[in-house]
Amino acid sequence: MRYRTLGRTGLKVSELCLGTMTFGWSVDEDEAYRIMSTALEHGINFFDTADIYSRWSEKSYAGKTEEIMGRWFAADSSRREQVVLATKVRGPMGDRPNQQGLSRRHIMEAVDASLRRLQTDYIDLYQTHFPDEETPIEETLRALDDLVRSGKVRYIGCSNYRAWQLMEALWTSDKFNLARYDSLQPHYNLLTRAEFERELQAVCLKYGVGVIVYSPLAGGLLTGKFRRGQPIPEGTRVAERGRNDKRLNENLWTLMDRMEELAKERSATIPQLAVAWASGAPAITSAIIGATSVKQLNDTVGAAGLELTDAERATLDALTDWKEQ
Repeated sequence: MRYRTLGRTGLKVSELCLGTMTFGWSVDEDEAYRIMSTALEHGINFFDTADIYSRWSEKSYAGKTEEIMGRWFAADSSRREQVVLATKVRGPMGDRPNQQGLSRRHIMEAVDASLRRLQTDYIDLYQTHFPDEETPIEETLRALDDLVRSGKVRYIGCSNYRAWQLMEALWTSDKFNLARYDSLQPHYNLLTRAEFERELQAVCLKYGVGVIVYSPLAGGLLTGKFRRGQPIPEGTRVAERGRNDKRLNENLWTLMDRMEELAKERSATIPQLAVAWASGAPAITSAIIGATSVKQLNDTVGAAGLELTDAERATLDALTDWKEQ
């Protein structure tokens, strides 16, 4: 496992980050414990979560994932010391109007609630989950700056921001001498490149913003499970969304055929290639990998240390070039 500094900070994080969105949703608590312990054994020191996880199931609720992680930390105090812990704020944590957003009030309430659920005194990386158009960015950053100064938060980052929103935030922090976003978490993979590469990539490179990409496997489409002429596997997220996904086309089948060839040449798997492509792209610090089982994690973590050659990267880039589409 390789470790990289997060943006212009001195914080060292693993090239792969464990995503925990499924904990308490499609992954029960015992398996979540096993996944987190296995991730540590593989050298993954970077765990990402959010306060709204895992509210997507009738049996789950916002904050459940943080609670599961908190109990895992509490079972062995050494675990918290080994983990760079990242969580997020913004989404709805209740039905009342001030139980969501990026206002000072909600941020202050949300961070204390996350600290209680996670059973920790501090959060290494506190991220704004997505923008809040109703709250001035200065108000948000002043609240986050206070959290850094108080010691409850070590670094701050943002997720799902557009280039102009990230630039506005960086400018505001610079103008008022506030803590600034040291990381960005964008949606980025071989099938979703334009959103990040068009402008955000250049901004992050120029201003030293670390990049933690999510969904490097495109929601399962880059696992190799979906192939030309074969039925869509039942129980997958693609099957749940329906069979009219426009990404299920000849371009994907061609990409899968070529990735299968490259994987055989490298004694790797298609998911490992997809993650290695994302984690090795310009400006990228770490790629978030989720897992519904230890077996799945053990496979995907094989992307660690897998460095694509210039020729391999050029091949995959050409097959997914958004500028040509």
